Amino acid sequence: MAINKMLKFVDLGRDMPSKRVPDLRKKDYSEIYQEFAAAKAAEQSSRCSQCGVPFCQTHCPLHNNIPDWLRLTAEGRLEEAYQISQDTNTFPEICGRICPQDRLCEGNCVIEQSGHGTVTIGSIEKYITDTAWEKGWVKAISPKVERTESVGIIGAGPAGLAAADRLRKMGIQVTVYDRYDRAGGLLTYGIPGFKLEKDVVMRRNDLLSAGGVKFKLNTSIGEDISFSDLRTKHDAILIGTGVYKSRELSGVGSSNKGIVKALDYLTASNRSNMGDHVPEINSGELSAKNKKVIVIGGGDTAMDCVRTAIRQGAISVKCLYRRDKKNMPGSQRETQNAEEEGVEFVWLSSPKGFTGEGEVSGVVVSKMRLGVPDASGRQSPEEISGADYTEGADLVIKALGFTPEDLPTLWGTKELEVTRWGTIKADFKTHATSLAGVYAAGDIVRGASLVVWAIRDGREAADSILEYLNTQNIMAAE
Repeated sequence: MAINKMLKFVDLGRDMPSKRVPDLRKKDYSEIYQEFAAAKAAEQSSRCSQCGVPFCQTHCPLHNNIPDWLRLTAEGRLEEAYQISQDTNTFPEICGRICPQDRLCEGNCVIEQSGHGTVTIGSIEKYITDTAWEKGWVKAISPKVERTESVGIIGAGPAGLAAADRLRKMGIQVTVYDRYDRAGGLLTYGIPGFKLEKDVVMRRNDLLSAGGVKFKLNTSIGEDISFSDLRTKHDAILIGTGVYKSRELSGVGSSNKGIVKALDYLTASNRSNMGDHVPEINSGELSAKNKKVIVIGGGDTAMDCVRTAIRQGAISVKCLYRRDKKNMPGSQRETQNAEEEGVEFVWLSSPKGFTGEGEVSGVVVSKMRLGVPDASGRQSPEEISGADYTEGADLVIKALGFTPEDLPTLWGTKELEVTRWGTIKADFKTHATSLAGVYAAGDIVRGASLVVWAIRDGREAADSILEYLNTQNIMAAE
């Protein structure tokens, strides 16, 4: 008689992989979570209730078949668990590391709602795929049939790479164009190594290359090659550029030296940690060493900045956010990690201006309170009159979110329709744009969002592109 290995949540408590102690981990850029051992991964997987309506799967943008691969892990059938995991997710080992599971799958786990503590889905997902890499189960793409059609993908971030993977599996010839010298987009240059070590991203890039995806790096569309030439060269185009334009601050002193953009700061740090020569790090312009640092913002990018500043040797690191902890958009798990590492959060605070003659010396802070809910249902912050004060600062990092670049102007393609927010206007199901054979996916369509949504968009767009190419072939044959 088979023994049921599941539904152990009544007897087994929730257990996360252990974290390296803050005093050690804040000295380097290695990932902070230790690996699950096989026995521990199986034990924690066995806590799954195998519920009839799996809310974890429903609330995953990729609709990963989580209950099935948890059961297979509990039964020791890891290769099968990996196969099911990668069926719906192009990069499961990356999502396992950086997805905000507390807001998605784990936050909607049935046993979490019943008070037993969620299944540690993200850590198990990471364990499954890391094991698959170690065992050699992860294989390069080998299409059953090669096709002659080619697709050009603009942007080597998660949306573009997910689409490239899916199109190559269908035998399509794929070329990915990117302005940077390494593929990966924000996975490579935006997310710090303590959340996502760069060899994890590079091995995926190498696997895609081994599977026949061609990369044209250091290539800026509109400068090195025109958008119209790309359309002529390829049978279809996918735009997956992401959104990189930083939101700006106004106020007295906002142009002072020492006030920098979050992405510039994180890119410089990541480049330096990958061995690149970065003058802005050496000069101190984009380094927090021996400085009082203030980061403005409450999202995941702000958390990446504060934790990077700690590792660069800042004297102090404070994070200003205009709402309270409960209402911040970033991962609560990341906020806790930052607090453990010595970051001070200054809630209900907003920058009003900056002190210093040419070079920043402080931030004029307005104290806030939460008023009536706004259109999104969140309470709107309101300034408290007469409660301003100044926080000393040698480096101020703006982590206020990102907006799209003006692609129609940059690419000389005015007929490419955009929304009032500047994002590309594309069909939500097919991802087709206003131009025939041109598709768009990821943040450039939905605005700054999660990596997991970009992966979903890229996969969906790849399916639509295949349908388009098939239709073109049928029309040509008639």
